[in-house]
Amino acid sequence: MKHLGQECQPVLLFDGVCNLCNSSVQFILKHEKNQNLKFAAIQSEAGEKLLTHFRLDPNQTNSVILISDNHVYTASDAVLELSYYLKFPYSSGKILMVVPKTIRDFFYKKVAHNRYKWFGKRESCMIPTPQLRKRFLE
Repeated sequence: MKHLGQECQPVLLFDGVCNLCNSSVQFILKHEKNQNLKFAAIQSEAGEKLLTHFRLDPNQTNSVILISDNHVYTASDAVLELSYYLKFPYSSGKILMVVPKTIRDFFYKKVAHNRYKWFGKRESCMIPTPQLRKRFLE
């Protein structure tokens, strides 16, 4: 499947107004192994289309969703799956998959639920620099 006219590359959907999410995207861009990952704010047209295509309720999404090989990763699975795209030592985060999902998701949901209170919120989605624009779906 192509992602709305894009070649089939993994896409990270993130909350475009969340400071923690935007900082996380900046971290990924700085520490990724290669440039395979695409990004889309959940609030963007591309984000909304992907949510619809994969039958994801935007009101039930908390923070990040990773779509890779036509599979949807949410909550702590999305965060840990992202480690596969990062350089060492960040790629070793995948070892946390041994922690039971219920425990991982408990902590993920705690942070996701409080992300605006703890990290703040922007008025609008981040605007990528011209050199990064091709990595962001609109």
